[in-house]
Amino acid sequence: MDINKSLEYRADFDIFKSNVCHLVKDMGDIEFIIETLETDKIRKLYQKKWYPESLYLLAMVDFLSRENGLPVCAEYSDIRTARLREPIYPASVIAMSAFGRSEQPKQDSYAQAIPEFIRFNIVEGEVRNVY
Repeated sequence: MDINKSLEYRADFDIFKSNVCHLVKDMGDIEFIIETLETDKIRKLYQKKWYPESLYLLAMVDFLSRENGLPVCAEYSDIRTARLREPIYPASVIAMSAFGRSEQPKQDSYAQAIPEFIRFNIVEGEVRNVY
């Protein structure tokens, strides 16, 4: 999937996340970071007010940068001050909470979330395990 097309059509957020994770897997960390930064996708999504998608991409770039010992791109320091009002949980966590009539799955996933994502109130625990 071409991530530029995802800038034109707003898919369900879980689908967007899955597409991004598959791109990271297919392209590799460094190539994904380079392409995302060169095309300014983070800023373009932010300007469209697609905040969850923009912040997810920024979190992914920051996470991959940390994982690869790279400095954080200062270009998005202004966006890093943003945070979603309500946490966004994966659909599977929401389903487990509903099925079990318990907030525990949400609490557990929030506590175990990747720091770069939770900074923006996006609960993401696994970005590498895609098929």
